[in-house]
Amino acid sequence: MPKYVQKIQMQHTDELEILVAPEGFHPVLSFMAHHQHACFNQCSLATAVDVPSREYRFEVAYNILSLRYGERARVKTYTDELTPLHSAVSLWGNCNWLEREIYDMFGIIFTNHPDLRRILTDYGFQGHPLRKDFPLVGYTEVRYDDELKKIVYEPVEYAQEMRSYKLESPWNYLRNFHEGYNSPKPEKEKGKQN
Repeated sequence: MPKYVQKIQMQHTDELEILVAPEGFHPVLSFMAHHQHACFNQCSLATAVDVPSREYRFEVAYNILSLRYGERARVKTYTDELTPLHSAVSLWGNCNWLEREIYDMFGIIFTNHPDLRRILTDYGFQGHPLRKDFPLVGYTEVRYDDELKKIVYEPVEYAQEMRSYKLESPWNYLRNFHEGYNSPKPEKEKGKQN
């Protein structure tokens, strides 16, 4: 499939890695799943990586396994926030959960997916946690309220003002101990040992 395949290489573990253009992702996966010389009948993993400095910031990879030939391969493609990828659920059923996780964590959209909704975060959750530009601190707290029997969003309340602590490495705390240990002993201690 030279029209879609951009690069083929062998990894250090002797696994085949195929880099595919986004529009050819599903045709290449279909070929790998159904062709008699491939027979990759199991998708063991599907994941993504976010590299914001690239034009197509997301790299999506599917690790597939051929039980017939005992071989593994990795098919990779790339996309951005707006360009959807064709779902592989029609090829491997377990991609339903794997692609939902990718959608939830990175925001990558899959077309022809039977049930593309969040799987790890709450339905009202804003953003996608594994994106590199996701904020690490927020202003709302999410918790389950036993009295109301539902999830409650509240503003974060701090018991005290935000403080800045200067924490040093443990080696800096122990420097005096090491200097004292290596330095010559005082005359009083020498007399006690004899």
